[in-house]
Amino acid sequence: MAKRNVELLLNISVENLGLVGDVVKVKPGHARNYLLPHGLAEYPTAEKIEALKDARATAAAAMQKRQEGRAKLIERLTDVTIKLIRSVNDQGALYGAVTHRDIFDQLVLDGFPVEMQAVRLANTVRRIGSYTCAIVFDRELRTEINIEVLPDRTLELFQQSVDAERAAQSEDVVEEMEEATDETQGDDDSKDNGKDKGKKGKKDKKGKKSADKSDDEAAPKAEKAEKSDKPEKSGKSDKGKKSKKDKD
Repeated sequence: MAKRNVELLLNISVENLGLVGDVVKVKPGHARNYLLPHGLAEYPTAEKIEALKDARATAAAAMQKRQEGRAKLIERLTDVTIKLIRSVNDQGALYGAVTHRDIFDQLVLDGFPVEMQAVRLANTVRRIGSYTCAIVFDRELRTEINIEVLPDRTLELFQQSVDAERAAQSEDVVEEMEEATDETQGDDDSKDNGKDKGKKGKKDKKGKKSADKSDDEAAPKAEKAEKSDKPEKSGKSDKGKKSKKDKD
């Protein structure tokens, strides 16, 4: 069964725990092995809490001022880039890795008085290049800075590899743009072909309708012509018979 946390009265302010005069709850091991042996805290009583009341008010005012200064510093650090020059081999590998201590020292030199524990470098830097590093004071006061690790001399082989990599990336971009253009053109051609087929189909359909209409109109005319031809033949036949009778 897990042991319950114990309550302690802080004799001094402890980062990420509380201010002097605060009554805090901590794990028994942390109290026993660190806070109590170093005199940072003790078991609380009403008298001790009252005795540290003024000290706590002073510490709270100092903390407020400190937080305001941190907030202004965070604003200044936003999008800041620091440059570190290091000795490297021909392949761009550093002879000495860049650590959070190096970043802290450079920030102080550049006029940014951060605290060393606020510099949070995710991974040790071992090659020249561009990186980012988090600056964290607390959950709300945090930002990221840019770091450029530069060589202390010109690296011809490394520069050639960088140029080749950039050229390859440019070729890839051009190919992607060409492919996108071809796909767009293909879609347009397909649409145009579809429109042409649609127009042709409409024309064929219209032509068929016109032909059918012409046939329909021609049929009554033909029938009328046949009817008009029949009396003429009959008349001619009667006339022939009459002429023959006269001769007789």
